[in-house]
Amino acid sequence: MPGGRLTQQERQQIASGLADGLAYAEIARRLDRPTSTVTREVMRNGGPTAYRADLAHRATERRAHRRRQTAPRGPGTFPQAHGRDAEAVREYEEAFTTVLMASGMPKMMSRVMACLTLTDAGSLTASDLVQRLQVSPASVSKAITYLEEQAFVRRERDERRRERYVVDDDVWYQSMLASARALTQVIDVARQGVGVLGPATPAAARLENIARFLDFVSESTIRAAEQARAVLHTKPGTKPDAAAQARTGTDEGPAAPAPTREETPRAQAPR
Repeated sequence: MPGGRLTQQERQQIASGLADGLAYAEIARRLDRPTSTVTREVMRNGGPTAYRADLAHRATERRAHRRRQTAPRGPGTFPQAHGRDAEAVREYEEAFTTVLMASGMPKMMSRVMACLTLTDAGSLTASDLVQRLQVSPASVSKAITYLEEQAFVRRERDERRRERYVVDDDVWYQSMLASARALTQVIDVARQGVGVLGPATPAAARLENIARFLDFVSESTIRAAEQARAVLHTKPGTKPDAAAQARTGTDEGPAAPAPTREETPRAQAPR
C-alpha cells in the first residue's frame, strides 16, 4: 500500500465515498490505503457527516506547518523502551485514539485512554498526561472523570502520595459489566411505559419487547464477560483455562454463572 500523506485528490475521493454511503474499508480499498488511514482522516476532520476534502487538506497543511516551526510534541518526544520506533508509536497511538472515537468515546477521553493503555506501567499522573498530550490540567481532569464513570480507569496513590490513573488487566472486564448493567435503567423505564400505555396496545407491546431484548443482552454480556475474564490475565503461550486456575488457585473447572441482574449492583447510565 502507498505511504506518505493523502493527496487532495484522495481526499476528494474520500468525500465522494462518504457521500455515496461507502464504508471506510471500501473507500480505503479503492484508494489502496489502510482502512485506519481513512478512518483517522475522517475522524480528525469533522466525522463522516461533516467531512470536506478542501477543509481537511488545508487543516493538514496547517498542522504540518506548525510542526515544522515548533518542537515535536507527543509520545514521539519521549524515550521509548524496548527499542521501539518513536514515530511508529506516535502513529499507532493516533490510530488507536481514532478507533476509540469511532466507537463513540469523546476525543479527549479517547486520547487519555490511548495514552494510558500504551504505557508499559499502565498508569500515569495528571502531570504526565498534561506533558504527553500537551493539554490543560482541566482537560485531563474532565477526561479522567468520564473514564472513571465508565469503569475504564481507576485512581490510586503511589509511594510519593501522588494520584495516579491506572488501566489494568481488568479494565475492559469492568467496563463491560458497567455498560451491561447500565441497560437496567432503560429496561426499567421501558417496563414502566407498558403500564402507562396499557398492556394491550401496540406501543406497550413494543416497549415490552425492547425490555425483554435488552434484559437478555445485559445478562448474556455479564455472563460472557465472567466466563472470558481469564483471557485478560493470560500470558502469551498460556491457555486461558490455565490462567484462570492460576488466578483462583483451584482446578474446579469453569467459573460459576454470572449473577443475574437482580443480584448485581446497578451502575449509572453513561453520560
